[in-house]
Amino acid sequence: MSGFWSGRRVVVTGGAGFLGRVVVATLREAGAEVSVPRSTQYDLTVPGVAERLLADTEPSHVIHLAARVGGIMANATRPAEFAYDNLAIELAVTHAAWTTGVRKLVFLGSSCIYPREAPQPMSESALLTGPLEPTNRAYAIAKIAGIELASAYRTQYGFDAISLMP
Repeated sequence: MSGFWSGRRVVVTGGAGFLGRVVVATLREAGAEVSVPRSTQYDLTVPGVAERLLADTEPSHVIHLAARVGGIMANATRPAEFAYDNLAIELAVTHAAWTTGVRKLVFLGSSCIYPREAPQPMSESALLTGPLEPTNRAYAIAKIAGIELASAYRTQYGFDAISLMP
């Protein structure tokens, strides 16, 4: 099989997760050489680890799906952990991808970034127009920060960073 992904070196952070497994399988089927870092080997919340990951794998593309996630109870009772860890991961991966010369970064957001009372079906224009769901507000704000970070690196540095929302 040939095409865009054929022969490309791709790192998929969060590639062992629910969505990540599908993304990894699709990329491999398309001919990409895919690395799936595990958090036990590359804890992306630790300074310098994202740079080491990208130096070890030398990808042309990074699909960034990794996040600290939990259910309603975890989000409601541990908001500081979710905010800190997700902000640390997004900062580290985005900056490392830019500084190591990755050609493209794809950042996956979350539907929780939209206001709690967003009109259905949701549209992009609803973003930042109302209050977030209180139980996962910290996680949502970290995801919004990731979107803004990708946009800022694109604007200031010309880095090909985009954000996708499920």
